[in-house]
Amino acid sequence: MPEEVWPDAQPFRFEGGKTGVLVVHGFTGCTQSMRPLGEGLAEAGFTVLGPRLPGHGTSVEDMAGRTWEEWTGEAEKGLRELLERCEKVFVTGLSMGGTITCYLGEKYADRVAGLIPINAAVARLSPLMPLTPIFKYVLKTIPGVGSDIKDPDSKELCYDKVPVRAAAELHELMKITRRDLPKITAPILVFTSREDHVVPPANGPYIIDHVSSKDKELVWLENSYHVATLDYDKDLIVRRCMEFIHRQGG
Repeated sequence: MPEEVWPDAQPFRFEGGKTGVLVVHGFTGCTQSMRPLGEGLAEAGFTVLGPRLPGHGTSVEDMAGRTWEEWTGEAEKGLRELLERCEKVFVTGLSMGGTITCYLGEKYADRVAGLIPINAAVARLSPLMPLTPIFKYVLKTIPGVGSDIKDPDSKELCYDKVPVRAAAELHELMKITRRDLPKITAPILVFTSREDHVVPPANGPYIIDHVSSKDKELVWLENSYHVATLDYDKDLIVRRCMEFIHRQGG
């Protein structure tokens, strides 16, 4: 029997014009963290899809049995829908959603109009990450990493624990995505929080240095922690995303 999904973790879609934007949430979080960005892009007239990645917004136990292929597969399903319906399609995502943004940019290099990873985990994370394929046999969970937000009035809906098996899946996704970064040729706008307690800020410059895109820009977020889409810079992110999309003819 399928697990019940939290009310605020449901996938969202906003019908708009001929430019589509796929909006992907992060690891252990849910669509709630991306809704302000999705709504902002929808108000600008874009068609927006925000999928819920399998195992998220339900339970830690549900997430523990999921694979990285399930996460990328759900995002890819949304991307293909937008590609069928829209003239230009952009992809953005937070944290692991940013990793998936890059992954899709590698796989659909000639079809995506632009990529906008936000605090993406690609090159570096916890020094214990490489050990998760071993730890998963002896540890079920570790303390959660969610709701790293500077704004005290904002909170991310996320798990308070991380299934080690899921962390091992994320590690594998990061390895594959990192290896193929040179396959990215689309215009790319990379957001990186100057202070991030989950994903080291060095990931942003790493992406910029390793993609093959001619049009690439790194934007430092000076007033947000990891979950920047819910933090003090959330309006800045919406504005810069809109400017980037319009600049690419979207």
